[in-house]
Amino acid sequence: MPGGGWMDAALTPGAWRYHPHDGGTTALFIATTGAGGFMMTCNPQSRRMELWREGSSTAPRVMTIRTETATRAFRAVPVEDTLRYLAADVAAGDPLLDAMALSKGRFAVEVEGQAPLYIPSHAEVSRVVEDCR
Repeated sequence: MPGGGWMDAALTPGAWRYHPHDGGTTALFIATTGAGGFMMTCNPQSRRMELWREGSSTAPRVMTIRTETATRAFRAVPVEDTLRYLAADVAAGDPLLDAMALSKGRFAVEVEGQAPLYIPSHAEVSRVVEDCR
């Protein structure tokens, strides 16, 4: 990483997609490098946001979200859907979600045993967060 900091690392190439569905809404980051994907899913009934990082594991891992103003570690559990993911959840009102949406245009998603993702903050992030509030 140039300068040794995550804020100086190249963004993970990819694109965001917003998807409304019966159970809520999802913002999906699709990495074009094959480095994995990331999803933020709103469950409006529970008022919880689920954070999903593509990858596999047989045991829970630590997922760390880094923003310009906040860093938080979560316990991410293995989940199999169409693809394998590690998932954590956070309350919809948690200030970390605002930091992810507004963090100098980027935030980092780090999961033990996975390559880090340096993801651009786009409107899809703000939109799915607001859907949960």
